[in-house]
Amino acid sequence: MLSYRHGYHAGNYADVLKHTMLLQVLKLMHKKDKPMAYIDSHAGAGGYALTDEFSKKTGEYLDGVAKLWERDDLPEPLQQYIEDVKHFNQGEEELAFYPGSPAFVDMNMREKDRMVLHELHGTDFASLDEQFSNDRHVRVIKGDGLKGLIAAVPPLERRAVALIDPSYEMKTDYQDVAHAIIKAHKRFATGVYMLWYPVVDRAQTEAMLKILTDSGIKHQLRIEQSITPDNNVFGMTAAGLWVINPPWKLDIAAKETLDYLERCLGKSGGKTVVKLEVPE
Repeated sequence: MLSYRHGYHAGNYADVLKHTMLLQVLKLMHKKDKPMAYIDSHAGAGGYALTDEFSKKTGEYLDGVAKLWERDDLPEPLQQYIEDVKHFNQGEEELAFYPGSPAFVDMNMREKDRMVLHELHGTDFASLDEQFSNDRHVRVIKGDGLKGLIAAVPPLERRAVALIDPSYEMKTDYQDVAHAIIKAHKRFATGVYMLWYPVVDRAQTEAMLKILTDSGIKHQLRIEQSITPDNNVFGMTAAGLWVINPPWKLDIAAKETLDYLERCLGKSGGKTVVKLEVPE
């Protein structure tokens, strides 16, 4: 099924958390002067116009990045995030475009680093491929991202960050994602794996995460923001990142970020969690 388009959701509160933490992981990984690979299982279109039909139909970015756009009291992780969004908007005062994960990484990639991007949706793949067509450090692959993740590890650099950000359109996606990460980890145990997840049905999400906690893999960190209490009403009540092998001090940056986002983007009954679910 390929009906999902991230353009409807670009810049929402889940993207704010996901991309802020991705930038912090890159920053911490870059403390070592060694090359690394970035692997994206579901890379999307690379960038999104917030004035197009997708964004205008939902307006989700208005309760996400737009609320941070002109604030002057942002903590350091969110400062970097907003600076990159403004750079993607070419310094314009109006928020009109939102970068996808590959664009955020591209803005922070060193000459020695490289990206491997997977996207199955034909239109989004074409956009992504065009964006990076002249970049020898980036490989864009049209194909199944979970299979691509497993095939991409271990990287030649022996250092990598993998972002797994599927659409969860089908119920089987939850189990498939967990098992793919376990297979990739068996091939490359020292990589940083960042799994983005939604909470629409809490039991379904927790069942996926339990597969990972029961896998025997060490060092698993939960970073989650609930904007409202879990409920049975249609829609996402929370979103988070499940990070295997989180870089040192990522939990501190996550706590600082979520404390701010809870005040700025959260609603009544919302909460945040930064918890090491499986120790080293």
